[in-house]
Amino acid sequence: MGEITAISWCDHTFNPWIGCTKVSPACDGCYAEALMDKRYGRVEWGAPGKGNGTRVRTSAGNWHQPIRWNKRAAEAGTRPFVFCSSLADVFDNQVPAEWRADLFDLIRATPNLVWLLLTKRPQNIVKMVKAVGFMPPNIAFGSTVEDRERVKQNLPHLVVAAGLRPLFLFASCEPLLGDLGDLSPWMNGDPLTQHPADGERWENGIKIGADGWPKIPAIGWWITGGETDQGGHNARPTHPAWYRSLRDQCAAAGVAYHHKQNGEFSDFDHIGMAWNDLPPKIQEQQKFIDGKAMIKVGKHRSGRLLDGIEHDARPAVR
Repeated sequence: MGEITAISWCDHTFNPWIGCTKVSPACDGCYAEALMDKRYGRVEWGAPGKGNGTRVRTSAGNWHQPIRWNKRAAEAGTRPFVFCSSLADVFDNQVPAEWRADLFDLIRATPNLVWLLLTKRPQNIVKMVKAVGFMPPNIAFGSTVEDRERVKQNLPHLVVAAGLRPLFLFASCEPLLGDLGDLSPWMNGDPLTQHPADGERWENGIKIGADGWPKIPAIGWWITGGETDQGGHNARPTHPAWYRSLRDQCAAAGVAYHHKQNGEFSDFDHIGMAWNDLPPKIQEQQKFIDGKAMIKVGKHRSGRLLDGIEHDARPAVR
Protein backbone atom coordinates (compact mmCIF):
# COMPACT_ATOMS: atom_id res chain seq x y z
CA MET A 1 0.00 0.00 0.00
CA GLY A 2 1.49 3.30 -1.08
CA GLU A 3 5.02 2.63 -2.34
CA ILE A 4 3.95 3.00 -5.97
CA THR A 5 0.72 4.73 -6.98
CA ALA A 6 -1.13 5.20 -10.26
CA ILE A 7 -2.59 8.48 -9.00
CA SER A 8 -0.93 11.11 -11.17
CA TRP A 9 -1.08 13.98 -8.67
CA CYS A 10 0.93 12.29 -5.92
CA ASP A 11 4.04 10.16 -5.48
CA HIS A 12 2.85 7.88 -2.66
CA THR A 13 -0.38 7.01 -0.88
CA PHE A 14 -0.57 6.26 2.83
CA ASN A 15 -3.54 4.97 4.81
CA PRO A 16 -3.27 5.16 8.60
CA TRP A 17 -6.65 3.45 8.83
CA ILE A 18 -9.35 2.17 6.48
CA GLY A 19 -13.08 2.88 6.44
CA CYS A 20 -15.44 5.81 5.98
CA THR A 21 -19.05 6.96 5.70
CA LYS A 22 -20.57 8.36 2.52
CA VAL A 23 -21.41 12.05 2.85
CA SER A 24 -21.81 13.52 -0.66
CA PRO A 25 -22.64 12.61 -4.29
CA ALA A 26 -18.92 12.12 -5.00
CA CYS A 27 -19.09 9.13 -2.64
CA ASP A 28 -21.69 7.26 -4.71
CA GLY A 29 -19.02 5.43 -6.72
CA CYS A 30 -16.42 5.18 -3.95
CA TYR A 31 -13.51 3.03 -5.14
CA ALA A 32 -12.32 2.55 -1.55
CA GLU A 33 -15.67 1.00 -0.61
CA ALA A 34 -15.66 -1.20 -3.72
CA LEU A 35 -12.15 -2.40 -2.90
CA MET A 36 -12.04 -2.68 0.89
CA ASP A 37 -15.67 -3.51 1.67
CA LYS A 38 -17.21 -5.23 -1.35
CA ARG A 39 -14.10 -6.98 -2.70
CA TYR A 40 -11.87 -7.74 0.29
CA GLY A 41 -14.33 -7.43 3.17
CA ARG A 42 -11.79 -5.70 5.43
CA VAL A 43 -14.24 -3.08 6.71
CA GLU A 44 -17.91 -2.22 6.49
CA TRP A 45 -18.59 1.09 4.75
CA GLY A 46 -21.04 3.49 6.30
CA ALA A 47 -23.77 5.45 4.57
CA PRO A 48 -26.90 7.43 5.46
CA GLY A 49 -29.50 4.95 6.67
CA LYS A 50 -26.86 2.25 7.01
CA GLY A 51 -24.80 3.48 9.95
CA ASN A 52 -21.25 4.68 10.40
CA GLY A 53 -19.55 1.45 9.35
CA THR A 54 -16.24 0.31 10.82
CA ARG A 55 -12.71 1.72 10.95
CA VAL A 56 -9.58 -0.46 11.02
CA ARG A 57 -6.11 0.85 11.80
CA THR A 58 -3.38 -0.36 9.44
CA SER A 59 -0.28 -2.30 10.49
CA ALA A 60 2.84 -0.99 12.20
CA GLY A 61 4.80 -1.98 9.10
CA ASN A 62 2.58 0.22 6.96
CA TRP A 63 3.03 3.11 9.40
CA HIS A 64 6.80 2.80 8.96
CA GLN A 65 6.69 3.31 5.19
CA PRO A 66 6.69 7.14 5.33
CA ILE A 67 9.83 7.03 7.48
CA ARG A 68 11.61 5.25 4.62
CA TRP A 69 10.20 7.66 2.03
CA ASN A 70 11.35 10.60 4.12
CA LYS A 71 14.87 9.21 4.38
CA ARG A 72 15.09 8.70 0.63
CA ALA A 73 13.70 12.18 -0.01
CA ALA A 74 16.30 13.71 2.30
CA GLU A 75 19.09 11.91 0.47
CA ALA A 76 17.74 12.94 -2.95
CA GLY A 77 16.80 16.49 -1.97
CA THR A 78 13.19 16.03 -3.12
CA ARG A 79 9.74 16.73 -1.63
CA PRO A 80 7.45 13.81 -2.61
CA PHE A 81 3.69 14.37 -2.41
CA VAL A 82 1.89 11.86 -0.16
CA PHE A 83 -1.87 11.44 -0.55
CA CYS A 84 -2.97 10.54 2.97
CA SER A 85 -6.08 8.41 3.45
CA SER A 86 -7.08 7.36 -0.04
CA LEU A 87 -9.14 4.65 1.71
CA ALA A 88 -10.51 6.85 4.50
CA ASP A 89 -10.84 10.49 5.61
CA VAL A 90 -8.40 12.07 8.09
CA PHE A 91 -11.14 14.35 9.45
CA ASP A 92 -13.82 11.66 9.83
CA ASN A 93 -15.83 12.07 13.06
CA GLN A 94 -15.88 8.31 13.65
CA VAL A 95 -12.09 7.92 13.88
CA PRO A 96 -10.55 7.75 17.39
CA ALA A 97 -8.82 11.05 18.21
CA GLU A 98 -5.65 9.24 19.30
CA TRP A 99 -5.23 7.75 15.82
CA ARG A 100 -5.26 11.24 14.34
CA ALA A 101 -2.74 12.41 16.94
CA ASP A 102 -0.47 9.50 16.01
CA LEU A 103 -0.78 10.47 12.35
CA PHE A 104 0.23 14.06 13.07
CA ASP A 105 3.23 12.79 15.03
CA LEU A 106 4.24 10.79 11.95
CA ILE A 107 3.75 13.79 9.67
CA ARG A 108 5.92 15.93 11.95
CA ALA A 109 8.61 13.22 11.92
CA THR A 110 8.74 13.21 8.08
CA PRO A 111 9.48 16.85 7.15
CA ASN A 112 10.73 16.05 3.65
CA LEU A 113 7.31 14.74 2.61
CA VAL A 114 4.44 16.97 1.49
CA TRP A 115 1.33 15.51 3.12
CA LEU A 116 -1.88 16.02 1.14
CA LEU A 117 -4.85 15.78 3.50
CA LEU A 118 -7.88 15.63 1.19
CA THR A 119 -11.23 15.59 2.95
CA LYS A 120 -14.94 15.72 2.28
CA ARG A 121 -15.34 17.15 5.79
CA PRO A 122 -13.42 20.46 5.71
CA GLN A 123 -15.64 21.84 8.46
CA ASN A 124 -13.74 19.55 10.86
CA ILE A 125 -10.19 20.59 9.94
CA VAL A 126 -9.62 23.46 12.37
CA LYS A 127 -11.25 21.90 15.43
CA MET A 128 -9.55 18.53 14.91
CA VAL A 129 -6.11 20.05 14.37
CA LYS A 130 -6.68 22.14 17.49
CA ALA A 131 -7.53 18.93 19.38
CA VAL A 132 -4.24 17.38 18.23
CA GLY A 133 -2.45 20.39 19.70
CA PHE A 134 0.01 21.23 16.94
CA MET A 135 0.15 21.78 13.18
CA PRO A 136 3.04 20.21 11.23
CA PRO A 137 4.34 22.67 8.61
CA ASN A 138 4.48 20.07 5.81
CA ILE A 139 0.71 19.64 5.41
CA ALA A 140 -1.51 20.85 2.55
CA PHE A 141 -5.28 20.85 3.03
CA GLY A 142 -7.70 19.93 0.26
CA SER A 143 -11.41 19.35 -0.17
CA THR A 144 -13.52 17.49 -2.72
CA VAL A 145 -15.84 19.78 -4.70
CA GLU A 146 -17.74 17.80 -7.30
CA ASP A 147 -20.59 20.23 -7.95
CA ARG A 148 -21.75 23.76 -7.18
CA GLU A 149 -23.39 22.74 -3.92
CA ARG A 150 -20.08 21.40 -2.61
CA VAL A 151 -18.35 24.60 -3.77
CA LYS A 152 -20.73 26.54 -1.51
CA GLN A 153 -20.51 24.07 1.36
CA ASN A 154 -16.84 23.12 1.42
CA LEU A 155 -14.64 25.91 0.10
CA PRO A 156 -15.45 28.47 2.83
CA HIS A 157 -14.30 25.94 5.45
CA LEU A 158 -11.18 25.13 3.44
CA VAL A 159 -10.21 28.80 3.23
CA VAL A 160 -10.69 29.19 6.98
CA ALA A 161 -8.20 26.33 7.44
CA ALA A 162 -5.56 28.53 5.78
CA GLY A 163 -5.25 30.15 9.21
CA LEU A 164 -3.42 26.99 10.32
CA ARG A 165 -0.67 27.90 7.81
CA PRO A 166 -0.61 24.84 5.56
CA LEU A 167 1.80 24.66 2.63
CA PHE A 168 -1.11 25.36 0.27
CA LEU A 169 -4.81 24.68 -0.27
CA PHE A 170 -6.16 22.48 -3.05
CA ALA A 171 -9.48 21.34 -4.47
CA SER A 172 -10.19 17.93 -5.99
CA CYS A 173 -12.98 18.11 -8.56
CA GLU A 174 -13.17 14.36 -9.07
CA PRO A 175 -15.60 13.08 -10.04
CA LEU A 176 -16.59 16.35 -11.67
CA LEU A 177 -20.38 16.13 -11.80
CA GLY A 178 -21.31 19.57 -13.07
CA ASP A 179 -20.18 22.98 -14.21
CA LEU A 180 -18.71 24.70 -11.14
CA GLY A 181 -19.30 28.20 -12.47
CA ASP A 182 -17.15 31.23 -11.65
CA LEU A 183 -14.36 30.15 -9.30
CA SER A 184 -12.35 33.36 -9.44
CA PRO A 185 -13.23 34.32 -5.82
CA TRP A 186 -11.47 31.13 -4.72
CA MET A 187 -8.51 31.45 -7.10
CA ASN A 188 -7.70 35.16 -7.06
CA GLY A 189 -5.99 35.53 -3.73
CA ASP A 190 -2.77 34.61 -1.99
CA PRO A 191 -1.70 31.01 -2.83
CA LEU A 192 1.31 31.23 -0.46
CA THR A 193 -0.68 30.31 2.62
CA GLN A 194 2.38 29.58 4.75
CA HIS A 195 5.26 31.90 3.93
CA PRO A 196 4.85 35.69 4.26
CA ALA A 197 6.71 37.85 1.77
CA ASP A 198 8.76 40.91 2.67
CA GLY A 199 6.66 43.34 4.66
CA GLU A 200 3.93 40.80 5.42
CA ARG A 201 3.11 39.39 8.84
CA TRP A 202 0.78 36.97 10.61
CA GLU A 203 -1.81 38.39 12.97
CA ASN A 204 -4.38 36.17 14.73
CA GLY A 205 -4.12 33.51 12.03
CA ILE A 206 -4.51 36.01 9.17
CA LYS A 207 -1.73 37.12 6.86
CA ILE A 208 -1.45 40.91 6.71
CA GLY A 209 0.02 42.39 3.55
CA ALA A 210 2.67 45.08 3.36
CA ASP A 211 -0.15 47.57 2.78
CA GLY A 212 -1.71 46.65 6.13
CA TRP A 213 -4.74 44.91 4.62
CA PRO A 214 -5.61 41.22 5.18
CA LYS A 215 -4.67 38.88 2.34
CA ILE A 216 -7.42 36.51 1.26
CA PRO A 217 -6.12 32.93 0.84
CA ALA A 218 -6.37 31.39 -2.61
CA ILE A 219 -6.90 27.76 -3.43
CA GLY A 220 -3.68 27.27 -5.34
CA TRP A 221 -4.16 23.83 -6.91
CA TRP A 222 -7.15 22.40 -8.76
CA ILE A 223 -7.45 18.75 -9.78
CA THR A 224 -10.11 17.44 -12.17
CA GLY A 225 -11.12 13.94 -13.13
CA GLY A 226 -13.93 11.85 -14.54
CA GLU A 227 -15.64 8.98 -12.78
CA THR A 228 -14.93 5.27 -13.29
CA ASP A 229 -17.12 2.21 -12.76
CA GLN A 230 -16.83 0.77 -9.25
CA GLY A 231 -18.55 -2.47 -8.30
CA GLY A 232 -22.23 -2.03 -9.07
CA HIS A 233 -21.92 1.71 -9.61
CA ASN A 234 -21.98 2.88 -13.22
CA ALA A 235 -19.86 5.95 -13.85
CA ARG A 236 -21.48 9.27 -14.63
CA PRO A 237 -20.04 11.18 -17.61
CA THR A 238 -18.38 14.60 -17.36
CA HIS A 239 -18.96 17.20 -20.05
CA PRO A 240 -15.57 18.25 -21.47
CA ALA A 241 -16.62 21.91 -21.19
CA TRP A 242 -16.61 21.53 -17.39
CA TYR A 243 -12.94 20.54 -17.48
CA ARG A 244 -12.10 23.33 -19.89
CA SER A 245 -13.73 25.93 -17.67
CA LEU A 246 -11.55 24.93 -14.72
CA ARG A 247 -8.44 24.73 -16.88
CA ASP A 248 -9.01 28.19 -18.33
CA GLN A 249 -9.86 29.79 -15.00
CA CYS A 250 -6.70 28.35 -13.43
CA ALA A 251 -4.64 29.73 -16.30
CA ALA A 252 -6.21 33.17 -15.91
CA ALA A 253 -5.57 33.19 -12.15
CA GLY A 254 -2.06 31.75 -12.42
CA VAL A 255 -2.76 28.75 -10.18
CA ALA A 256 -1.80 25.11 -10.79
CA TYR A 257 -4.15 22.84 -12.75
CA HIS A 258 -3.88 19.04 -12.91
CA HIS A 259 -6.17 16.83 -15.00
CA LYS A 260 -6.07 13.27 -13.69
CA GLN A 261 -8.34 11.39 -16.09
CA ASN A 262 -11.38 11.61 -18.35
CA GLY A 263 -13.10 8.63 -16.74
CA GLU A 264 -15.16 6.01 -18.54
CA PHE A 265 -16.61 8.38 -21.14
CA SER A 266 -15.19 10.24 -24.10
CA ASP A 267 -16.63 12.99 -26.26
CA PHE A 268 -18.04 11.27 -29.38
CA ASP A 269 -16.43 13.96 -31.55
CA HIS A 270 -12.98 12.87 -30.33
CA ILE A 271 -13.09 9.07 -30.60
CA GLY A 272 -12.24 8.98 -34.30
CA MET A 273 -14.95 6.50 -35.35
CA ALA A 274 -18.20 6.80 -37.24
CA TRP A 275 -21.35 6.02 -35.27
CA ASN A 276 -22.18 2.95 -37.39
CA ASP A 277 -18.69 1.53 -36.74
CA LEU A 278 -19.18 1.49 -32.97
CA PRO A 279 -20.08 -1.88 -31.39
CA PRO A 280 -23.78 -2.10 -30.47
CA LYS A 281 -22.93 -2.39 -26.76
CA ILE A 282 -21.11 0.94 -26.84
CA GLN A 283 -23.94 2.56 -28.82
CA GLU A 284 -26.41 1.44 -26.16
CA GLN A 285 -24.41 3.18 -23.41
CA GLN A 286 -24.36 6.57 -25.11
CA LYS A 287 -25.34 9.45 -22.82
CA PHE A 288 -26.10 13.08 -23.55
CA ILE A 289 -25.05 16.01 -21.34
CA ASP A 290 -26.24 19.46 -22.42
CA GLY A 291 -26.58 18.13 -25.96
CA LYS A 292 -23.10 16.59 -26.04
CA ALA A 293 -22.92 12.90 -26.99
CA MET A 294 -20.67 11.00 -24.58
CA ILE A 295 -19.54 7.47 -25.43
CA LYS A 296 -18.49 4.93 -22.81
CA VAL A 297 -15.12 3.71 -24.09
CA GLY A 298 -13.42 2.83 -20.77
CA LYS A 299 -10.97 4.82 -18.68
CA HIS A 300 -7.85 3.52 -20.44
CA ARG A 301 -9.05 4.53 -23.88
CA SER A 302 -10.41 7.89 -22.74
CA GLY A 303 -7.04 8.63 -21.14
CA ARG A 304 -5.81 11.84 -19.50
CA LEU A 305 -5.52 14.27 -22.38
CA LEU A 306 -7.67 17.37 -22.46
CA ASP A 307 -7.79 18.82 -25.97
CA GLY A 308 -4.67 16.82 -26.76
CA ILE A 309 -2.65 18.14 -23.80
CA GLU A 310 -1.59 16.47 -20.55
CA HIS A 311 -1.96 18.77 -17.55
CA ASP A 312 0.39 17.73 -14.74
CA ALA A 313 0.95 20.94 -12.76
CA ARG A 314 1.66 20.87 -9.04
CA PRO A 315 2.21 23.75 -6.62
CA ALA A 316 5.82 24.70 -5.95
CA VAL A 317 6.90 24.00 -2.37
CA ARG A 318 9.94 25.13 -0.41
